[in-house]
Amino acid sequence: MNSTLAANIDEYIAGFPKPIQKKLEDMRATIKKAAPQAEEAIKYAIPTFVLHGNLVHFAAFKNHIGFYPAPQGLVAFKKELSGYEGAKGSVRFPLDQPLPLALVTKIVKYRVKATLEKMKAKEKPKKKAAAAK
Repeated sequence: MNSTLAANIDEYIAGFPKPIQKKLEDMRATIKKAAPQAEEAIKYAIPTFVLHGNLVHFAAFKNHIGFYPAPQGLVAFKKELSGYEGAKGSVRFPLDQPLPLALVTKIVKYRVKATLEKMKAKEKPKKKAAAAK
């Protein structure tokens, strides 16, 4: 499908047929709305949202849209995702079914919260060390 390396998410999406472009745009808009402070990038040759590191990735394939919210993003929603195939850090949404955008929103918000909490925890020891000097 998309054999050239895209420079940005717009280029990535443009490399697919119109019906797949629509699904990718929906996925992108959903992630952007759920994580407005995240920045867009292309990492591992696929669309990525970055917030203090990789937040989530997504990509189009022959029969599905892949969504990669890291393993912890999937474990927390194991029950809701049980109807989809996937692997340790990914889930596959079939192209012949509507994307579960409400679920994607929940997962992205979960990842944002976890990422920000992790960053806060890292900052506390730095502040304590600075105050001790």
